[in-house]
Amino acid sequence: MSMESVKPAYRGALPKPTPETQPFWDAAKAHTLILPWCRDCGRPHFYPRSLCPHCLSRSLEWREASGRGTLYSYVINHKPAKGFDTVPYAIGVVALAEGPRMLTNIVTAGEPTPENLRIDMNLDVFFDDVTDTISLPKFRPVAS
Repeated sequence: MSMESVKPAYRGALPKPTPETQPFWDAAKAHTLILPWCRDCGRPHFYPRSLCPHCLSRSLEWREASGRGTLYSYVINHKPAKGFDTVPYAIGVVALAEGPRMLTNIVTAGEPTPENLRIDMNLDVFFDDVTDTISLPKFRPVAS
């Protein structure tokens, strides 16, 4: 028997991968952030879908993203949502270095407060292995 600490079971909502999003979730499980890029206009987008939102091309490919971004906007939630026992927690929009914006959790070393979260602060992705098959990309401030 392993002496590792047991992580409590995740009780929050889980994504349901679709054919369009499955590559994203497979990469997240491998702790890699990928984005769909359009071969015609050369622009990335997020969320994954079958058409480029910029030029409507179907010629898409997945590319690894840097995992870096800046905090575009956020809210600190003080009321527990279903599956979340710990409050407060921060939900933010991250402007990825590649251009698209991503809605995600922002995790800080201390309690999420306006003093700990600043618009345009630099962030890095990390992955929370919430089940055997799903890892959620979350962001945290870059260590200074």
